[in-house]
Amino acid sequence: MNNNYLDCLALFGVGGAHPGGLPLTKRILSKEEIDETKSILDAGCGTGQTSAYISKKYQCHVTSLDCNKMMLDKARKRYLSLQLPIEVKHGSTENLPFDKGLFDFILSESVISFTDVSLTLPEFNRVLKPNGVLLAIEMVQEKPTTEGERTTLINFYGVPQLLTESEWCNLFKKFGFKHVHVEEDMQPIDEMDLELGADFALSEDIDGKYFEILEKHEQLTEDYKEVLGFRIFRCCK
Repeated sequence: MNNNYLDCLALFGVGGAHPGGLPLTKRILSKEEIDETKSILDAGCGTGQTSAYISKKYQCHVTSLDCNKMMLDKARKRYLSLQLPIEVKHGSTENLPFDKGLFDFILSESVISFTDVSLTLPEFNRVLKPNGVLLAIEMVQEKPTTEGERTTLINFYGVPQLLTESEWCNLFKKFGFKHVHVEEDMQPIDEMDLELGADFALSEDIDGKYFEILEKHEQLTEDYKEVLGFRIFRCCK
């Protein structure tokens, strides 16, 4: 454990840690043509809340990938309890353990921001089928910040950078996605709101410092609510 925000999410086993939670995920997926013939990669699956929903709802082939073994263990327990045939893979989005052209859809919920974008996006493009679609919910910088503000946010969340909507679009296109559609959800960003569909799979004996990290997250969410937002990006090859 590195005592950071992502470790905190793993220990608390937050199921809907992305902005909008499971309700937003459901709205996004409802607009797509998904049936039992489709293959979907849940990239950065966490404890598997989204993967479980997709598998039950659409009866399609779902692959769950995460780099955090604690998250994956909690996901496996979820799938086993629900008797869902979901494939689980440990690995990084920056170097996906899959052959080329396997997936019809990749769903990435507040994941790419925490990676090296220049590695993750080419990998997503590589493993998608020729007409495949990337659905990404990502943090965006809404307003200019001071160097100190950027440092505070980057250090706490462990992200390499903060990107604007236009910067995201440029990067998606740079790494092979020809068509990028952007949607702004008006729901405020708040990963920890239970009403947005988060669930928890708590680890035992969580150190008090991780509760402090949650409190710090809540404070930053309030302090920077005019600076940090999110967008839904639909990217086609």
